[in-house]
Amino acid sequence: MAGRRPPDHPRAGDRAHRHNAADPLRPLPMTPASTDSGPRLTSLSHGGGCGCKIAPGVLSALLAQSALPPMVFPDLLVGTETADDAAVYRINERQAIVATTDFFMPIVDDPRDFGRIAATNALSDLYAMGAQPLMALAIVGMPINVLPHEVIAKILEGGESVCREAGIPLAGGHSIDSVEPIYGLVGIGIVEIEHLKRNASAQAGDVLVLGKPLGVGILSAALKKGELGADGYAAMIDATTRLNRPGTELARLPEVHALTDVTGFGLLGHTLELARGAGLSAHIDARALRWLPGVQALAERGTVTGASGRNWASYGADVKGLEHDTVLRALLTDPQTSGGLLVACAPEAAERVLAIFAQQGFGDAAVVGRMAPGAPQVVVD
Repeated sequence: MAGRRPPDHPRAGDRAHRHNAADPLRPLPMTPASTDSGPRLTSLSHGGGCGCKIAPGVLSALLAQSALPPMVFPDLLVGTETADDAAVYRINERQAIVATTDFFMPIVDDPRDFGRIAATNALSDLYAMGAQPLMALAIVGMPINVLPHEVIAKILEGGESVCREAGIPLAGGHSIDSVEPIYGLVGIGIVEIEHLKRNASAQAGDVLVLGKPLGVGILSAALKKGELGADGYAAMIDATTRLNRPGTELARLPEVHALTDVTGFGLLGHTLELARGAGLSAHIDARALRWLPGVQALAERGTVTGASGRNWASYGADVKGLEHDTVLRALLTDPQTSGGLLVACAPEAAERVLAIFAQQGFGDAAVVGRMAPGAPQVVVD
């Protein structure tokens, strides 16, 4: 899954690194805001990746303002009711179509990497429902007179490469001339209805398994400030371009009760969605969490995203245990772009779930919490 990286970000394993490989935070010289190949992608956007999401509280208020009466569609199995990852529409007695869309502004400067990250992130919603992807459509908005056309072509190539890796066609799309670069996909998949997994069906006693390490938002903030070394960049790209394929297999396990993926609302926000959907209390074991290299040190010195604070303002009232730990609060509200699957499963299935993750290259998957009776909230232990 190696993509092209700018000169300041050599590939992982490149022995010509200009920094200590043991220190992912030792920065390389920052890429100039403008080069012969055009402006840095991140310099053209006011936010990046899933940190661009509208804060959950604001989004809920916007949606609630609609004066239109609700309509009932009997074959719409999953809509907007529980903020699930995708819409699901029954097409026959056994199967349903799963549809999602996801797009954002650049989180990195390398155009091919940006396309790969955006496409991987978009397809993740299908895997989070237990679906098998069928095809994708591209969503493209580019400042066509600002970015060199070869740069835009590399973004599109990166997205298409991920679709090929997923075994699906990039079958079309839509493009506009926009002020900020925007790229993403519409993802279409199919699922056996008996294997459909929602984010609202966790059960008391379930354990929570997280498939990827955390900290993408913080690393992206460090990158934008010129504080991220090559190894930190390589770790971020590896995490954000790894397709969440285990979701399709995990959904076939009857002991797996709920699935979602952790993206722009951070681990706390998406865990809270599980808790609210199931009417349960979610407990997170902070000591069990896995982090991308250097993330904790960056958070301790104040390198965080603005989205982290917006997330906390939206749902912090329903989180317990972080009243005085502002660093851990920033880490757990950090927006994840193309983050890991969050699985709620019966305790006896945890080893099997971890084995499926490991078999598909997710060696950092870990049990990070549990669901328990109680008011819908997240408790950080």
